[in-house]
Amino acid sequence: MKVIDFFSGCGGASEGLRQAGLDIAIGLDFDKKAAETYEANFPEAKFYNVDIRELDEKEVATAFKDINQKEEPLLLVACAPCQPFSSQNKAKSEDDIRRTLLDETHRFINALKPDYIFIENVPGLQNIDKDKEGPYKRFIQFLNMQNYKFIEFIAKSEEYGVPQRRKRFVLLASKIGQLDIPAKTHGEGLLPIPTVKDFIGGFPVIKAGEIHPDDPWHRCPTLNERNLERIQHTLEGGDRRNWPDYLINKCHKTHSGHMDVYGRMSWDKPAPTLTTRCYSYSNGRFGHPDTNQHRAISVREASRLQTFPKDFIFKGSVVEASRQIGNAVPCEMAKQFGLAIQRHYLDNREFKTLKK
Repeated sequence: MKVIDFFSGCGGASEGLRQAGLDIAIGLDFDKKAAETYEANFPEAKFYNVDIRELDEKEVATAFKDINQKEEPLLLVACAPCQPFSSQNKAKSEDDIRRTLLDETHRFINALKPDYIFIENVPGLQNIDKDKEGPYKRFIQFLNMQNYKFIEFIAKSEEYGVPQRRKRFVLLASKIGQLDIPAKTHGEGLLPIPTVKDFIGGFPVIKAGEIHPDDPWHRCPTLNERNLERIQHTLEGGDRRNWPDYLINKCHKTHSGHMDVYGRMSWDKPAPTLTTRCYSYSNGRFGHPDTNQHRAISVREASRLQTFPKDFIFKGSVVEASRQIGNAVPCEMAKQFGLAIQRHYLDNREFKTLKK
């Protein structure tokens, strides 16, 4: 099965699908550094570093036809930017041009006629324009017109082998029969929920601001004196409630929420949701769980908590690489969805032949 990955970012979905045995044929993303990362890790794929609104669907269809000489089935991935719909984005606006990027996929679906479609975004995307005409409602109407069968569900990443509590809205669509929600792999009665220790427990010790000589991405920013003192007072799994009063920000003294800010992770639990600022100790529970390491998690550790391989190549600065990691689809979750899609295809390919 071939994959075309629109809004690919650095390639989290593509990596997981490749691990599931699919062939990555084409990628597309507007972000220059994410594009460099993608091309470094998927040299076999044709890549478009352009705004999808400026790309001709006929050009992509022709390129894919040249790649897909054996006429293998196609999975189209379209994980459009989630910021316009995220509850974390307090500045989101209906005028944000990224809101309509999902509309752009219609013409590519018409041109490519994929057997399967995979959409991943923030929970709530499906409800934002429920009572009016909006990008997601238009997309559902389009799928129905094109005779796709689809399912919508909220996926908990930790239930698919990701050491991170990360809820995502997922839509899977098929031309050749109704899909089921992919079976969970971890949780009650299954494999144990993966933990932070399972994925970053063996990394070498480094200090804030240090770069490990064997891996340029096992690095993290420096901390100022006040934040260094704060993290020194923070227990594993702890937060500002562990600090002496003089270290607590004035705005936090009368505010009981946002306890993840300046927090340390716990070894034996999944990580919190990684954001694009997962390199920063002050932007979430991104402090390293080892109380002898007074720092945020490194870029490489963050990538492992998103289940990227240990040797995955990143391009750009710490800020740029962390943004790529925070925006990515967790690889292991994408892998499990890829395996489920392949099983569905094998179970239904006779039906596809009859329909032809």
